[in-house]
Amino acid sequence: MKSDIKDIKLAPLGSQLINWAYLQMPVLDLIRTRFKKEQILKGVTLAACLHVTSETANLMITLKEAGAKVFLCASNPLSTNDAVAASLVKDYKIPTFAIKGEDNKSYYSHLNLVLDEKPNLTMDDGADLVSLMHGKRTDLLKYVVGSSEETTTGVIRLRAMEKDQALKIPVLAVNDNLTKHLFDNRYGTGQSTIDGIIRATNILLAGKKFVVCGYGWCGRGVAMRAKGMGAQVIVTEIDPIKALEALMDGFLVMTLKDAIKQADIVLSTTGDKHVIDEEHLKVAKDGIILANAGHFDVEINLDALKKLSKKITKVRPMVEEFDFGTKKVYLLAEGRLVNLAAAEGHPASVMDMSFAGQAMGAEYIWVNRGKLKNQVYTLPQELDKEIARLKLHSEGVNIDKLSKEQSQYLNSWQEGT
Repeated sequence: MKSDIKDIKLAPLGSQLINWAYLQMPVLDLIRTRFKKEQILKGVTLAACLHVTSETANLMITLKEAGAKVFLCASNPLSTNDAVAASLVKDYKIPTFAIKGEDNKSYYSHLNLVLDEKPNLTMDDGADLVSLMHGKRTDLLKYVVGSSEETTTGVIRLRAMEKDQALKIPVLAVNDNLTKHLFDNRYGTGQSTIDGIIRATNILLAGKKFVVCGYGWCGRGVAMRAKGMGAQVIVTEIDPIKALEALMDGFLVMTLKDAIKQADIVLSTTGDKHVIDEEHLKVAKDGIILANAGHFDVEINLDALKKLSKKITKVRPMVEEFDFGTKKVYLLAEGRLVNLAAAEGHPASVMDMSFAGQAMGAEYIWVNRGKLKNQVYTLPQELDKEIARLKLHSEGVNIDKLSKEQSQYLNSWQEGT
């Protein structure tokens, strides 16, 4: 079995991590039981480009037990857990191509290796597989019945392709599931990003001026957690509605150029390019810490940061010091997503819902193969609500139901006054 991992001897630790995560993934467990019985993906070849974590491992195992031939590569050079990758290869016989810290050449080699298997379904965390198949690997499009996308950044790329009529396969935007972005993006990113910043720096957040760029679901989650730990949170936005929400949620709102002059920490959560640009770096406070929670390492202008620096020193495993001569700026995790590069990513209990969406999304695409157009879809609402129901059931929570009278009232235009 072909694979490319760091060290197969790490498998025992990886197995422990995978098993521990699975204990906190009851929804995926229910889906795995059904998938294994029904063999819903029998005969499918599936290529996945995702963060190689213990939670992802459980999704891959679920898909394999559903009958699929699964091939996995990393969606970011710094997000791989090498022990998990080793266990997937040794214990579960899932071909895995991922090494933490791999260079750009290895990263794209791994993407191509999973695509070499001529997949029928693909899963992306950043749309790299889909982009590659629409660029240098167009020969593979004829085999693909559909793909799914896990991230806000990836969905933005895919909707741009759809708008330009460049998208040649159906894509399910799993990121747009309510059970994904309301929980994974807000609570998962909120907690894991703070975890990554603290692990990387060991700083005290209480009393710090913490700037969050972007007040989408990820930004809201981080702002909420930072405030809860005693930080003075400032939000920057380009959308007046979101800016107003942040203001009424109790946060200071201003331009980044004003905020960065007083900030101790600046985090970008936008999914856009050069949010923290040269003009901001020039006026940044001495000793400022910069971090990114977006999928790609483009949110901080790294070229400008290097250009302004007279000396660059690694001062901690995940912290680089950029000495401008007049001040020092600190960059976390090479500007890559700090929650996975410097920590372990989202807690398993929240990824339970996200990966339930991925699993049910794969089933939906396969069952409806040939019926879907080359556009970006969202998971049907009834499936999204089913994931929420399963999660509530696993937590021992019961909720009310509408009575017949209430249901009739809500569906009537004749009652009311």
